[in-house]
Amino acid sequence: MVSRRTAEPSAGGAGRTFWERWTTGRWLSVGVAVSLTVLLVLGLLAAWALNRASSTTGTMVNRSSPALIAAVRLESAVLDQETGIRGYGLSGQSSFLQPYTEGLAAQQAAVTELRGLLAGDASATADLDAVLVRVRTWQDGFAAPIAAAPPGAPVALAAQRSDQGRQEFDAIRTAAALQQSHLQQAGAASYRQLQTVQRQRDWIFAAIAVVLLLLAVLVVAGLRRGVTAPLERLSRDVREVGAGDFARAVTTSTGPADLRRLAKDVEGMRRRLADELAFSDQARARLDEQAEELRRSNGELEQFAYVASHDLQEPLRKVASFCQLLQRRYADKLDERADQYIGFAVDGANRMQTLINDLLAFSRVGRTHKEYVQVDLEQVFTDTVDALSIAVEESGAVITHDPLPVLTADATQIGMLFQNLIGNAIKFRSPDRSPEVHLSAEPDGDRWQFAVADNGIGIGNEFADRVFVIFQRLHTKEAYPGNGIGLAMCKKIVEFHGGSITVDPDRDSGARISFTLPLAPAVPVADPGEPERAGVVV
Repeated sequence: MVSRRTAEPSAGGAGRTFWERWTTGRWLSVGVAVSLTVLLVLGLLAAWALNRASSTTGTMVNRSSPALIAAVRLESAVLDQETGIRGYGLSGQSSFLQPYTEGLAAQQAAVTELRGLLAGDASATADLDAVLVRVRTWQDGFAAPIAAAPPGAPVALAAQRSDQGRQEFDAIRTAAALQQSHLQQAGAASYRQLQTVQRQRDWIFAAIAVVLLLLAVLVVAGLRRGVTAPLERLSRDVREVGAGDFARAVTTSTGPADLRRLAKDVEGMRRRLADELAFSDQARARLDEQAEELRRSNGELEQFAYVASHDLQEPLRKVASFCQLLQRRYADKLDERADQYIGFAVDGANRMQTLINDLLAFSRVGRTHKEYVQVDLEQVFTDTVDALSIAVEESGAVITHDPLPVLTADATQIGMLFQNLIGNAIKFRSPDRSPEVHLSAEPDGDRWQFAVADNGIGIGNEFADRVFVIFQRLHTKEAYPGNGIGLAMCKKIVEFHGGSITVDPDRDSGARISFTLPLAPAVPVADPGEPERAGVVV
């Protein structure tokens, strides 16, 4: 693993090209910037096309067509003037001057409109000026003198200057026709320009649509190739590893640099987990071996218990029995010292039997476990006091207790616990007063707190932990009989039920041993490798 790790180039190392060192954020930033730039350029092009089309349309609608219409109205106004003057000159009637007067007003309005429409167009303005020059020449030399003549009779001047008036008016027609021809050509040019602009606009918008579509395809393809595909490969590898294939390598050689770093980190995590799993498997194998060894050792202990309960006790019984027979049969032949020796042998054999029985009782705790049942501690306390009735009567002990609960426990072991604690309180009594023993009980959450207090000789603080060690005695056998196993058995029973036991260090007189028992201890699981004990009598 180490060699493979060192052989891999880093995500941002010198082995990568410039583009391969880019991260997802950088690709996205550049992509967004390029997309926005393209969209901005396309927007500017679209705005230019729309503005040009609008300008061309405005020129046609607001200038070319109105100018041509105004030029036609100007010509029509001059025609009205000529009609009125001709009629007035032939008849001398004032009613014929009305078209002339209205024509002058219409002429002035048309000229004013044309001046505004043609402002900035020198050629069109020159055409207008040429028409107006011809109009003023006709008006000054022909129309105005006739209109100034008194009404009532035909105007002689009209007949005299008829040829001149006709020639000058023909010049007006010619100038007006030329002006209108130029305005029509300008309108046609504007129309052609409008069509060109519209075609350009259509092409620009089509190009914009194509570019947008191409940009969308590039974005999707780029995300697919650069982000989605590497993530899918990474997710697939991670799922296979999560499904139990810890040998599956999590790698990706494509995509942005940060995705490759992520894959590398996940691969490192997979390797670490694989190493830890391998170590865990090795540790589990060692634990299985140790468990098997413990099961074998437990089997040997079972066999030892069988031997201790039968094969060891039988010779001890024979030694004691034959020593006693020897004493009775040869009592008159043995001296006092021989009797003393025989007494020592018998006592030693009996003590050895007691020690073996105590060891067997200690080994049974947690091994000969019965099912947990509802145990009435009041009844257990009463049975314990009855079992200790002889010791209670001889010592004059007073034994009291608080109201005791009903717990889920092993009734036999709880009885052994009470018997050892109350029995010790009676045994280690003070020589100058009768023993007083009290069993207290009070609830404490999901457990009960118990204490056995007496007024005996007490336990020194320096021995608070030592008294729970098997075979640890604080007094000689002559002073207080026993094998030093009672409190060790109590500790084993309490801990087997999930509680704890301690000596109260703040006790001024006597001893006070506190212990806890849960309301419902965890059910112990039987050892599947434990040897079958059927037929073994202990």
